Amino acid sequence: METLVFDTSPLAHFARAGWLGVLKALVGSHRAVIPVQVVAELRKAAGHEPAIAAMLEENWIERHELTSVAELRSFAGFAANLMGAGRNEGETAVLAVAATMPATAVIDDSAAYKAAQRAGVSCIRTLALLCKAVHQGLLTTMLVSEIADDLIATEYRLPFGPGEFVTWAVAEDLFPLSDLP
Repeated sequence: METLVFDTSPLAHFARAGWLGVLKALVGSHRAVIPVQVVAELRKAAGHEPAIAAMLEENWIERHELTSVAELRSFAGFAANLMGAGRNEGETAVLAVAATMPATAVIDDSAAYKAAQRAGVSCIRTLALLCKAVHQGLLTTMLVSEIADDLIATEYRLPFGPGEFVTWAVAEDLFPLSDLP
């Protein structure tokens, strides 16, 4: 069973946009894990965002504390490149867990994504996870377009504007024009 280790942003924005059920469906029979550092970041936002508070009660998301020597070493290694001024603790923990479990990090932060790639840690961006679901027949292109627009409305940074998912996906060669409705 594959394990997906989620960073704060995908969970928070899917909760804000009301699409957490879709994320749960995409996880399916896989394990969904969040390090306690991500839990702490989500708790900060939960104080003024009921959707995030409710998401923290979900039982399909396992919490994980970094305790092994391998996890702590991995955390320290990623921290040297990612952490600074109290930033990126969640991303650093996600990569440490994904590197040692082994698992796939679900992470959109560019610096963390590049660090994962350099270290050979399996990682996937949220849009790639959604596109993979379209290819597997779990979601439609139009539904993903709607999800993307709702994520943008929550100020999630995506590489396109509202209504531009399909154009972006075709330009990125993620969906051939023949596959689109």
